[in-house]
Amino acid sequence: MATIKTVQTLDGKSIEYVDEIIGSGTMKDVYFTTDGKQAVAFFKEPLNQSSLERLEMIVGSYYEGIFNSSHGEYWENLFCWPTDIVKEDKRYGVLLPKYDPHYFFEHGSIKGDFLGIKGGEKEGKWFSTPTNRFARLDAKERGDWRIYLSLCLKIARSVRRMHSAGLAHSDLSYKNVLISPSSGHACIIDVDGLVVPGKFPPDVVGTPDFIAPEVVATTHLPKEHPSRVLPSRHTDRHALAVLIYQYLLLRHPLRGKKIHDFDDPSVDETLAMGERALFVEHPHDSSNRTDPQYAKKDEKFWQDTMRLPYSVTGPYLSKLIEQAFIDGLHDPHKRPTADDWERALIKTIDLIQPCNNPKCIGEWYVFDNKQKPRCPFCDTPYRGKLPVINLYSDRGGSGKFMPDNHRIMIYKDQSLFLWHISRDVIPNERLEASQSSRVGYCIYHNNHWLLVNEKMKELYDYSDPNNIAKVEIGKSVALVDGLQLVVKYKGSTRLLLVQLVEGS
Repeated sequence: MATIKTVQTLDGKSIEYVDEIIGSGTMKDVYFTTDGKQAVAFFKEPLNQSSLERLEMIVGSYYEGIFNSSHGEYWENLFCWPTDIVKEDKRYGVLLPKYDPHYFFEHGSIKGDFLGIKGGEKEGKWFSTPTNRFARLDAKERGDWRIYLSLCLKIARSVRRMHSAGLAHSDLSYKNVLISPSSGHACIIDVDGLVVPGKFPPDVVGTPDFIAPEVVATTHLPKEHPSRVLPSRHTDRHALAVLIYQYLLLRHPLRGKKIHDFDDPSVDETLAMGERALFVEHPHDSSNRTDPQYAKKDEKFWQDTMRLPYSVTGPYLSKLIEQAFIDGLHDPHKRPTADDWERALIKTIDLIQPCNNPKCIGEWYVFDNKQKPRCPFCDTPYRGKLPVINLYSDRGGSGKFMPDNHRIMIYKDQSLFLWHISRDVIPNERLEASQSSRVGYCIYHNNHWLLVNEKMKELYDYSDPNNIAKVEIGKSVALVDGLQLVVKYKGSTRLLLVQLVEGS
């Protein structure tokens, strides 16, 4: 039977924990407190003065700035942030919140949990390859493509908050980001090694597959060498882009067929991930394409960039993928920021459509109205007519509507929210509870698509300028081609222009 031990925080509080390691990583051993609500993570190696000062700032001023400021409670579910430093004899550790239950596998793997992962942590690696996601995990654990867009949004938003505080994670990877596709939750962990530029350097260079090329290319240099590149917010941006690409397309953006050194695998790896890193979908250099011919059975489809190109992520994410892996791959300053990803993901979620095939592995996809729309995951065509709402805003009260480069695909029970009717409302941590409920929804009734007005006090049909009609709360309006709806909210005015798209 495990014994109970007591450890002191640096400010004098006594913490009881069970002397039984429940998790062990490269740098820490983890134990549960006796109340089961927190965890104590002891560092395996002694801390130097700089590392201790860093921890004091992470549990002190940085914790205060993020969690005790306006809207700070929003971040409690998105970070596993240490709250105290503990000391036992000569070893230091941190006190952490215990992971929420949804970050542990409830069903585990297929065939009666043949992998024995039931009850284990949901590390992102289980969801980042086709073999793991579809051939090993129980179907109840997998989630659908819409969920992964939402998870990527949460991760991008968390990284944006870290970076806005002047911090860098330095080791963003699927090992340090827990996700739960079955419940839609995501959480960044291992933040006790955060990088503060110019003050606290990184403890690690990162996790293979997520380390930025400039870091890989200079790892042979001493840490103090002026040409050595260490983790920073710029390298976090690369890791974030890899995470998003991998969760959505289930392949690595740099691991293709190109061999740089036939004699030494380690040299080949260093060149492929570093100095000569090349996007597998580079439009002008196909030498590093993935080769589905040699892929595992479960991975052939996902490794085929002709059948499933990055363009299936839609116009907003495609642009950032190009920016991350073409323009910014070897130029860190050109990489998209976490804020760029956050905004693009919000718009992309408004473009998705459910697949009509009940056996589709994606279940949702980005609707492409440039051609006859079909699901890229199973090739099922969309049949019938589909309304698209294009958003325009009157900026500055001039009466002239400008395009917002934002549109909403309609499907059964699709909801409209305040950020759809007002350009001034952004769906992030600053959104008040009163602003999060829907203001309207869409239904298909008697062969017509309808928008039902639930909470829009000033919604008008401007299709006929000589006969402007108000759509009262509780009433509906048919979404026909060319319909012009104008909605006013707290001084902002938006035009919702309906376009009817023909399916197959």
